[in-house]
Amino acid sequence: MPTQRARLQANGLNFSALVAGPRDGPVALLLHGFPEGKESWEPQLEALAKAGWRAVAPDLRGYGGTDVPEGVDAYTLRHLVQDVQGLVHALGEDRVDLVGHDWGSLIGWSFTSRHPSLVRTWSALSVPHPTVFAAAAGYDGTGHADPEQQEASAYVGLFVRAGKAEEVLLEDEGRRLRAMFALTPNPTAVSGEEATAFFKSMSRPGRLTAALNYYRANWKPGAYAAFPPCPNPIRTPTLMVWGTDDTAVRRRAVEATADEVQGYYRLEALPETGHWLTYERPDVVSRLLVEHVSRAGRIPAE
Repeated sequence: MPTQRARLQANGLNFSALVAGPRDGPVALLLHGFPEGKESWEPQLEALAKAGWRAVAPDLRGYGGTDVPEGVDAYTLRHLVQDVQGLVHALGEDRVDLVGHDWGSLIGWSFTSRHPSLVRTWSALSVPHPTVFAAAAGYDGTGHADPEQQEASAYVGLFVRAGKAEEVLLEDEGRRLRAMFALTPNPTAVSGEEATAFFKSMSRPGRLTAALNYYRANWKPGAYAAFPPCPNPIRTPTLMVWGTDDTAVRRRAVEATADEVQGYYRLEALPETGHWLTYERPDVVSRLLVEHVSRAGRIPAE
């Protein structure tokens, strides 16, 4: 089925989205991460559409063709969760199968915790439950940091430096920004053309700053204190997919996520795979997602 472009209005913003699948199918809502966009979900949109879902992948606020609110405070988790709630209602749905990667995962965990009645199934790619992830990275003040995760998260120290991060990431035609996609056992999984397209989108006025504001508003020591991401246990059927060679997310927090889910939970650790799961293992990720969303018994998995 052909993928179409759509516009959605939610939480006071205009969102650009890719949509595939039958109009009367159950909705799967896919949330991308940094520094990507809705295009990162194209293989999964096709797979979910073939399985009978109406798959929707929006550009998150500040990304791609979606509106760009100004100011760091416009990117707190409170606003990001409200965006998802607004998108669910804009799609005319009571419940969706929610999928997230990277920042989309952090948002999805929080949304699923706070609005479980709106989520049939939850699938997190790469990023584990925020409570254990923040502890492993040393951001929650408990002193239970994992040295390996602290080292892996060191890049955030640059990202939260307003002005400096933009300068470093955009210089030399975005060399460092594009190089992030090669930090994987599969360095050509994200093609040069695709990485350049994401860079060009980020290089438009205000776009990279908006994406970095996700980190500045949330992902630093103490930032979750005003809005704990997951105040309620996760009881929604949950799939976690992680690449064992992910340089940004290490094993301890991934394995500890099982303790934060009080319901069906499945962890799929993909060997010789890094952070860019939808590119590195598109067929495997698509199969796992279709299997997981099909657990509700509405449409049998093939």
